[in-house]
Amino acid sequence: MFIDEITLHLKAGKGGDGVVRWRHEKGKDSGGPSGGNGGSGGDVYAEAVRDIGILASYRDVKVFAAGDGEDGMKDRKHGADGKDITMKFPIGSVLKNMTTGHTFDLSEEGQRLKLLSGGNGGRGNESFKSSVNVSPKESTPGKEGEEADIHIEVMLVADFGLIGLPNAGKSSLLNALTRAEAKVGAFAFTTLEPNLGELFGFILADIPGLIEGAAEGKGLGHKFLRHVRRTKALLHCISADEPDPLKAYDVVRKELLLYNKDIADKQEIILLTKIDTVSEEEREERMKLLKGLKRTVLPVSIIDDILIKNLKDYLTSFS
Repeated sequence: MFIDEITLHLKAGKGGDGVVRWRHEKGKDSGGPSGGNGGSGGDVYAEAVRDIGILASYRDVKVFAAGDGEDGMKDRKHGADGKDITMKFPIGSVLKNMTTGHTFDLSEEGQRLKLLSGGNGGRGNESFKSSVNVSPKESTPGKEGEEADIHIEVMLVADFGLIGLPNAGKSSLLNALTRAEAKVGAFAFTTLEPNLGELFGFILADIPGLIEGAAEGKGLGHKFLRHVRRTKALLHCISADEPDPLKAYDVVRKELLLYNKDIADKQEIILLTKIDTVSEEEREERMKLLKGLKRTVLPVSIIDDILIKNLKDYLTSFS
């Protein structure tokens, strides 16, 4: 199952305690302080990976902790530092620390960020030695590491986003083009999760159907609108059996703009889908209406084979 948002509880390691110890040397009753400092607690890191489904691995276990630092030891030996942990998230993830409100953006493969810092180790009594305190008995405990709920929200990083009303043929088109095996059904909201596929080296994302009011949370609402923000260009699917294709276009376009006005600047190709369901005359009529939007409009038929004239050239020109 594709999971595009989750909250995890993460904890950095506690620092080890400093200790009180004394040197024991032959012939000397008091060898002086020798208690070492505690080790630092482990840090928590995030790393961006090219695995869109990796959040599913955190579905059952949602609490993760870095290692604690070891306590100091005799002979002025420091305790070992706690082991860091690295949490892996898909490229395009936005992480929010629910305690501090800070956000982190993982936009490139291999990008690594520190989310939480481990606690400092405590001081052993050897570190308190001075000219006026030659036999210190003081030590300090290690500090607690940072701890927080981290909310992870994935925004798909794709070359092209397939958008449109429910049942506009987006999933069928993605399957035919890329063999993505997205679920297809003759009812609205068949697609409950974004699907990805590859065509001519380009990544296509099927964004679940939008309805009027989606920007206010109706239907699938913001859950999927956010994925449109990071696509390079849009493939706007409009079914040929829509009685008013311009209205269908405007409904989706309005919701995109209400959600984020920057989407208006994205390049867009209109795909008139399901043209085999209407007569040639009706198809030409709808094509004429859509071309009035001053967009590239391509007719799409999915029967036995894919018939998308010059699609590769259009995608290349938009990249």
